[in-house]
Amino acid sequence: MRKKLRMSTVKIKFRPSSVEGREGTIFFQIIKNRKVRQIYTEYHVFPEEWDHQRNTLAFRHNSLRSGILLAIRERLRCDMARINRIIRMLDQGNMTYEADDIVVEFEAYSRQYTVFNYMESLITKMKCNHKTGTADTYRSALNSFKKFREGTDLLLDCISADTMERYEAWLSDRGIIPNTISFYMRILRATYNRAVEEDIIEDRRPFRHVYTGVDKTVKRALPLPDIGRIKNMNLTFSPSLDYARDMFMMSFYLRGMSFVDMAFLRKSDLREGYITYRRRKTGRMLIIAWTKEMQTILDKYPQSDSGYLLPIIRNETSNRHNTYRNAAYNINRSLKKIGKKMRLTGNITMYVARHSWASAAKSKGIPLGVISEGMGHDSETTTRIYLASLETSVVDTANSLIISSI
Repeated sequence: MRKKLRMSTVKIKFRPSSVEGREGTIFFQIIKNRKVRQIYTEYHVFPEEWDHQRNTLAFRHNSLRSGILLAIRERLRCDMARINRIIRMLDQGNMTYEADDIVVEFEAYSRQYTVFNYMESLITKMKCNHKTGTADTYRSALNSFKKFREGTDLLLDCISADTMERYEAWLSDRGIIPNTISFYMRILRATYNRAVEEDIIEDRRPFRHVYTGVDKTVKRALPLPDIGRIKNMNLTFSPSLDYARDMFMMSFYLRGMSFVDMAFLRKSDLREGYITYRRRKTGRMLIIAWTKEMQTILDKYPQSDSGYLLPIIRNETSNRHNTYRNAAYNINRSLKKIGKKMRLTGNITMYVARHSWASAAKSKGIPLGVISEGMGHDSETTTRIYLASLETSVVDTANSLIISSI
């Protein structure tokens, strides 16, 4: 392999071991302005596996090391592409540079632009920008990919279609459902695309053969009679279950409000009989009429000194994100116990409250456009079909109809 770019020449060379029978080392030779520098690699092959005339790997039929040699060839291709990319960037900078500069840039790239390091840098930026939820999803995907790689990092430009197909198979073999596999793939794809946008790598479309869609899932909704049973359960002697039931019902009353939005509702969001807030997921503003059922739950719990409305985050100085996550975990665990007491099939979670409100609204013949508006959906497929906004009173009337049916 040989590439000449504006007086810069790159060759792949092989240096045999000084010890007979040992593997030799493959390295890159860079020549610039008659100065020669080397970049040594971690790839080692035997002398008979190297074609000295063509300066490339020599493959033997039925060799037991064919798989190893193929992997080395692919990594050499990535390294060569990276060196040539560095040379192009240095040439475009219209600045004088030497072979040493190419080596320095290559080594810096190899340290900084690995998958693990690059994702860690993105996670740190997200946390600094208070996008802790997104940072958590990236952390989850990174941890999964690290397990697949058994802790061995790889460079961003070495992510290939084969790598992602093997990762997909690895996840599937461990019983991971398609939607979760897609979740990890979409995060890794977003990471890869960002590196492409930042001109760190060139797009080789490594995700073209793996699943990145979203399967339709079974709607986890409870019928109104079961919602009524949960509401009327006597949980006086089980405070944790009572609290979980109250938060579940509050979500239902608030038109299936997500738990994260409930947790971060401010006292100032409730004024003149209405809750006004923005969905954390979409940024869309929603207005909900405050009802006596909601006030009854709120009155059960002493008001904290924090600025939050509901008894979820009680301390402004605490790590609010961790407090919210711990509360969600404990509430969902308690809801699971409630479901067992009621002998319901499937687990009850806070997310079930959201699905249940939508299901109840549909069962009452409420138009899908009203349901979409009431839940603050921001789906393009929904907004193309239905009006962009509806009168708040229409949605509140729908909510009152549902609450009175319990």
